[in-house]
Amino acid sequence: MLIFENIWWVLVLIGVMILVHELGHFWAARYFDVRVETFSFGFGPRLFGFRRGETDYRLSAILFGGYVKMAGEQPGEENAADPRGFLAKPRWQRLIIAFAGPFMNVVLAVALLTGLFMVRYPKQSESTPGVLGHVLPNSAAGRAGLREGDRIVEIDGNPNPGWEDILMKELAGAGRPMQVTVEREGRRLSVAVTPELDKRNGVGVAGWTEQAEIQIVSLAAGGAAESAGLRKSDVLLSVGGQPIRSTHKLREVVRAGGGKPVEILYSRDGLREKVAVQPVLTTVEGQQAWLIGVYLAPRVVFTSLSFPDAVTESTRQNMKSAVMIFQFLRGIVEQRMSPRSLEGPIRIAQLSGDAAREGPTAFLGLMAMVSLNLAIFNLLPIPILDGGVILLLLVEMLLRHDLSLRVKEAAIKVGFVFLMAVVMFVLYNDISKILPPG
Repeated sequence: MLIFENIWWVLVLIGVMILVHELGHFWAARYFDVRVETFSFGFGPRLFGFRRGETDYRLSAILFGGYVKMAGEQPGEENAADPRGFLAKPRWQRLIIAFAGPFMNVVLAVALLTGLFMVRYPKQSESTPGVLGHVLPNSAAGRAGLREGDRIVEIDGNPNPGWEDILMKELAGAGRPMQVTVEREGRRLSVAVTPELDKRNGVGVAGWTEQAEIQIVSLAAGGAAESAGLRKSDVLLSVGGQPIRSTHKLREVVRAGGGKPVEILYSRDGLREKVAVQPVLTTVEGQQAWLIGVYLAPRVVFTSLSFPDAVTESTRQNMKSAVMIFQFLRGIVEQRMSPRSLEGPIRIAQLSGDAAREGPTAFLGLMAMVSLNLAIFNLLPIPILDGGVILLLLVEMLLRHDLSLRVKEAAIKVGFVFLMAVVMFVLYNDISKILPPG
């Protein structure tokens, strides 16, 4: 049943993005008076639809995708000489038509986050930017000499970075030394931190976490923490007398206790309470560990933004996400990062189902993220994608003549083979992430 739910929600997610993407091409084509023969949601055989004017609006059998078929779109077509055909239009108009699809996906991403932020904008509570809440002893950060409580005041020349900036540098920086300056007890220290590649997820990991208030986001049903009276949304203040400033601290203290009860100080509705919790020896991914059955995250408070502020914040976050995506791609090309960081349709279906069950806010947030990823992917210079069409048009504009039909056909074939290879890889990648590590 869960699988069918995931399939349904990924079809909704992808369906909205495809519709918006193809509407971009459609509206731009109509604006430049290009005759649009088909507007299809899906590929393959036509299932049903309707004709309005000169365009056949249809639903096709293979739902993962869609297309707008314009008259005279390819050289050698029967109506290639149509004055209202795609190839009959000036190259700058064709370039705009090709760009309009990804552009609409960017607009969708900005619009979705704007709407969400006007209703519910998450803001981390009581956080000092760049302060380390925990450093794993044998991690890249630990070996560089960084400690809990250090404040990162500069990273790779970027002064006073927020945690988002630090996280972006870390995730996209596998194998590349980062110059980090920290403030400790009034002194400044400069060290080099080289994030290690997380082979399972394909991203860089430095081994540090941000200092923040830590809140329980969920509890294992019937687990030790729930039995002791802890509840969702409780803010954890200390464990065994040690302040909790990161999600790692609780696990570290519980593990060091070797099964002994731990005393937890927490805050609920402004009141402080103490409780003793007896850890339970649990098998996780083939290894045994002492756990109390809580899932933690930095505490956030929610507010609403005005429309101008929401647009500004949405644009800022989408720009940061776009930079991170390009850094990931660059890291993969430079072989510093693993392509395992890419997500395919199976993982997107899982994420879609999880987000939908969590609520509209999570689902719309995921849709914004995937829409931005789709826009950037479509702009890659692969001949079969919009970015490839734009690249060929730019080359022709520089040469001031059309490329030969043989060159274009060869480029499309290469692009198609490459794209199919990517599809097969991400499917294999998704399956390998679902299976337990061997």
